[in-house]
Amino acid sequence: MRAIVLSATLLAFAGLAACGQQADLKPQAGQSLPPAPFGMARQPSPAELLEPDTLAAPERSVELRRRSEEREDDPFDLPPE
Repeated sequence: MRAIVLSATLLAFAGLAACGQQADLKPQAGQSLPPAPFGMARQPSPAELLEPDTLAAPERSVELRRRSEEREDDPFDLPPE
């Protein structure tokens, strides 16, 4: 009984994993895209609307130190009162 439930669950998850969207996104019939952002001369495409802006996904700055360096003085590193 457990084997049947387990296999049914695995088949359901495999079916969900296989149903990915392959076509470009388009608005539904009778619907339109959201209005253009303020100051933009043209309406952005659906692909442009899905692209995160720089503040939403900033690039990481991973700069490795190659040698030992002195720390700069921190004006906010104050002793406790």
